[in-house]
Amino acid sequence: MLGVVYVDCSSQIRLHDNMENVAIPYRRVLVTGATGLLGRAVYQEFQNNAWDTLGCGYSRARPRFFKCNLLDEEALRSLIQQFQPHVIVHCAAERRPDVVERHTEAALNLNVHTSATLAKEAAGMFLIYISTDYVFDGRNPPYGENDAPNPLNLYGKSKLEGEREVLRHNPGAAILRVPILYGEVERVDESAVTVLWERVQEGADSCTIDHCQQRFPTYCNDVARVCRLMAERRLQEPSLQGIFHYSGKEQMTKYEMACAIAAAFNLPSSHLIPLTEQPAGAGAQRPNNAQLECSRLELLGLSVEPTPFKTAIRDVLWPFLQDKRCRQTAFH
Repeated sequence: MLGVVYVDCSSQIRLHDNMENVAIPYRRVLVTGATGLLGRAVYQEFQNNAWDTLGCGYSRARPRFFKCNLLDEEALRSLIQQFQPHVIVHCAAERRPDVVERHTEAALNLNVHTSATLAKEAAGMFLIYISTDYVFDGRNPPYGENDAPNPLNLYGKSKLEGEREVLRHNPGAAILRVPILYGEVERVDESAVTVLWERVQEGADSCTIDHCQQRFPTYCNDVARVCRLMAERRLQEPSLQGIFHYSGKEQMTKYEMACAIAAAFNLPSSHLIPLTEQPAGAGAQRPNNAQLECSRLELLGLSVEPTPFKTAIRDVLWPFLQDKRCRQTAFH
């Protein structure tokens, strides 16, 4: 999400009034990209756990939110200086690989330049930069935090460069790499996982779905909880920094995800056809298996047991169920 800060009405007062006259909770967090898929979950997680939470978004910013262009360095600097967050979770990014290939300059501005600016302005604050498993080429999984990256596409390269800029300007920051995400969506095409719902519901018309690339779909609410646990630990232990991995544990191709979605709602899947070879011109190259090894978070007691895919996907897609008669049998 590109550069709009939004806050609730009470936070608008905080931004414009004398800070000394406002009662400020001990824990303050700024979430960038908070109107996006992951950002919404991160924002809600902190807000539900006694953090004073301020969010940033762009195209989906609502009237009650305060706007500020993240690409405007002076505006970003002013925002941080006035709000004085203890923690910044940087979710804002262009995360669609094919879009990055087509609109490279705009994507680099957000994924690299804005991340560098944020890291410089966040001196003395704990910055969590959300990155991706696409920094790896997928040829020799699983990948630990210390394994050498080798991204195959411009998206992975931009996120890796963003990582390096963040750590160069803010050595105390944390990098949190995550794989393909899904969560509560405003439209099913907001996630590469939930968009499969359209294929599942086609029913009568057969369709092919990728059965080559191994994925580890990860629930945004779980990632959000990890971010909060990291933030709270950092307030107690300033030494928490560096690169971390978090991932769901269920290995699936997109074809297998689609079949699992159909099974979760007792819908047919016979029309889904596994595609075992990548067609020519399929867009940005993706790694075949970029499985993340997540032992560092686990050893620190900061990991979260992933929500089972079938459980989470039911909750996420339930509002989009067209045939409400299925509600009588979907969970029985």
